[in-house]
Amino acid sequence: MTTPIGVFLVDDHAAFRAGVRAELTGAGDIAVVGEAGAVAEAIAGIDRVRPDVVLLDVHMPGGGGVRVLHGIAAGPVCLALSVSDAAEDVIAVIRAGARGYVTKTISGPDLADGIRRVASGDAVFSPRLAGFVLDSFTGRSPVPEPALDPELDSLTPRELEVLRLLARGYTYREIAEDLFISVKTVETHASNVLRKTQQSNRNALTRWAHRRRIE
Repeated sequence: MTTPIGVFLVDDHAAFRAGVRAELTGAGDIAVVGEAGAVAEAIAGIDRVRPDVVLLDVHMPGGGGVRVLHGIAAGPVCLALSVSDAAEDVIAVIRAGARGYVTKTISGPDLADGIRRVASGDAVFSPRLAGFVLDSFTGRSPVPEPALDPELDSLTPRELEVLRLLARGYTYREIAEDLFISVKTVETHASNVLRKTQQSNRNALTRWAHRRRIE
């Protein structure tokens, strides 16, 4: 009997991990051998369990998927699983060592197939994401998107980072840990973002960001 592919889940949302675990358990040839919801916990667990494949969230407090990739010992194959389909996120985790990148819109059967493929040595990407990687490694840059509006253009790169994390539901403390800055600095950036985007509160800002596909 063939040994199941051992998968370690890394995601900071327990409910999402439970859903993925349920989907993969039904695959038959895949076994979830561990899981973690934080970077340090993930690194320790992966090195202890030594799975075949790590299913890795990209954005988490404490450094995210890139920090996990840099922290684990060589051995398991890593497949990024994220809500983000931004070119910079895809390229960052591939450069850090991930074997593929799929978005969380993927179906359970397709995710199981992706795990099988990376375990066998293939590279796996959701549609259109492979182009980001090819452009990056051939020296071509993705075609820049047109400016969305003056408010968005007025944000500094750091304010845009804070905006993305706010839109993903991160707390100020989690943003501070992810960006390696103080909570007070995050509060300052958030205040500037609200002022520049002319939004009255965080809920309004999140809706504003989602309308512009900032995730």
